[in-house]
Amino acid sequence: MAVSKTHSAETLAEAVRAGLTLFGENRVQEFEAKRPRIQELGVSDAEVHLIGHLQSNKSARAAEIFSGIDSVDSLRLAERLNDTAGKLGKKLPVLLEIKLSAEPAKSGIEPDSAELRPLLERLPSLEHLTMHGLMTIAPFDENPETARACFRQLRVLRDTLARENPRIDFQELSMGMSGDFEIAVEEGSTLVRIGTALFGERPPAR
Repeated sequence: MAVSKTHSAETLAEAVRAGLTLFGENRVQEFEAKRPRIQELGVSDAEVHLIGHLQSNKSARAAEIFSGIDSVDSLRLAERLNDTAGKLGKKLPVLLEIKLSAEPAKSGIEPDSAELRPLLERLPSLEHLTMHGLMTIAPFDENPETARACFRQLRVLRDTLARENPRIDFQELSMGMSGDFEIAVEEGSTLVRIGTALFGERPPAR
């Protein structure tokens, strides 16, 4: 996945011409602003997923403009996305974001959260969502073994949840970014999210 957040519509279009087809954006408003220009540039077949934290009050618009939501972190959010996808007549691919870091800025549902099991029990009946697996962001640490431990923990959790919930697809493990994707692949990642290594440093915030 090419992480195009903070980069221009022109940059995304150039990446599509180079052969990339899957992109990640962090904010609903940012992608909504870029979307008309992307369409003007003739990009029609790229998948763009939301990988940033999604507030419930923006879930309807997110379900409409994104190809998938990779950061579902509550039952309430899943139900809202399902309702909107149903009204739109679409099946919306989703990943559950799991928080494996103590960093306050990180989002996601914690493995020992009382809400995780009820969410997994409810997912098969949310017929307008298609669950594909788990996503996490490793804690920021210069020691690569910190990221490795995080990725390994997600893989072990996935294996456990897959055994306990045979009706749910847990095939996707979205973990690893520009600085740690090699370790993530070694630990079983099926989807790495690469921004800086593809596009360079992010433009400064306006």
